[in-house]
Parts: sequence; C-alpha cells; structure tokens
Amino acid sequence: MKTNFNTIINSKLPVLVDFYADWCGPCKMLAPILKDVKEALEDGIKIIKIDVDKNQPLAVKYQVRGVPTMILFKNGEQVWRQSGVLQKNDIISIIKQYI
Repeated sequence: MKTNFNTIINSKLPVLVDFYADWCGPCKMLAPILKDVKEALEDGIKIIKIDVDKNQPLAVKYQVRGVPTMILFKNGEQVWRQSGVLQKNDIISIIKQYI
C-alpha cells in the first residue's frame, strides 16, 4: 500500500486524500460531497479514500487524529488539510488554487 500511496500523491494532478472510518457519521456525510466534487472537477483532481482503521501507519504518518480528515497533495507535497465536513463549493475553491 505504501509504495502505491506515494506513487499516487506524487502526481502533478492535485490528489485529495480522504482519511475516513466506516463507523464515522460525518465521514458518511462527506462521501457524496466528494463524489460531487469529483464530478465537478473531472480530470482536474484525483480523490482517494483511506480507511484509518485498515491503514494505521499512514494515518500516524500524516498525524490524522480525527476523521474525516482531508489532505490535499500536489507533487507529493501536502498543500492543504482540514478535519471535518466541508461543503462542495468550499472544497472546490480550495482545490482550484492548486490546479
């Protein structure tokens, strides 16, 4: 998983990583919002979901202490992060700064 994750975040395309857990209510609210974000930005963004319970070393590495936590990477660099649920337009305007 680790090599694959590093390959994914080293993209020229912004990569939004959603750290979530199956038991988390706000995470379930965020899922359809992120789907809408992907539809709106199409090929301008990659969105991946990481289950913190199944990928604890990754969650620890990025100091994810609460879910959902979104981290935006560009060229392997963390350029933005936020915990909690944001609205579609807020997420889109943040991502557009890095496209």
